[in-house]
Amino acid sequence: MKLLLVEDEVKTGDYVKQGLTESGFIVDLARNGLDGHHLALTGAYDLIILDVMLPDVEGWRIVQALREAQSATPVLFLTARDSVEDRVKGLELGADDYLVKPFAFSELLARVRTLLRRGAAPVFNDQLQVANLTLDIPRRRAQRDGVRIDLTNKEFALLELLVRRQSEVLPRSLIASQVWDMNFDSDTNVIDVAIRRLRAKIDDDYEPKLIHTVRGMGYMLDVTPSAE
Repeated sequence: MKLLLVEDEVKTGDYVKQGLTESGFIVDLARNGLDGHHLALTGAYDLIILDVMLPDVEGWRIVQALREAQSATPVLFLTARDSVEDRVKGLELGADDYLVKPFAFSELLARVRTLLRRGAAPVFNDQLQVANLTLDIPRRRAQRDGVRIDLTNKEFALLELLVRRQSEVLPRSLIASQVWDMNFDSDTNVIDVAIRRLRAKIDDDYEPKLIHTVRGMGYMLDVTPSAE
């Protein structure tokens, strides 16, 4: 697997490249946004690891250029910015995952392997599609079998998270932090209620069923049926 790492912090770049190389990956390292922008658009990579805050061409612009070129290469953002607005902006532009600095290399490696294993949801003209479900990201609209489904902002954010991390089991704590920006409280059933409501709109009247419960772990979106 060939990866592109775009990171202007010398120590971080060297550390991540060495760790990924020792883990069996081929890694190209770009130390500025301009080189990263060029390599991302001209090279053939299985995954791009992209710092958001670059001194010349920001990571936002690079991932936007990739998606405008109809490239579905998975993108993992590295960012020191952990606000909800920044996370939403990255996802809307077409990033597949993000990791907040400072991070443990073991977590980065796990994220990389997960993205490579499941692949990226197709991103063409700002749309995500799984089976007969289509999400129009800029318009915040969902359709199934061509029928528009009315979703609240939170329901759409939850569905988008599930689609972007297709085939990955998402624990309730992760869903709570990324969709509701809160720490998960085991005494609250807000996640389970939201999933039930989303299922009623997305799955009840359609096949195949997409949203699955993984007992004791969380939820996942997948075309393949899962034991619940």
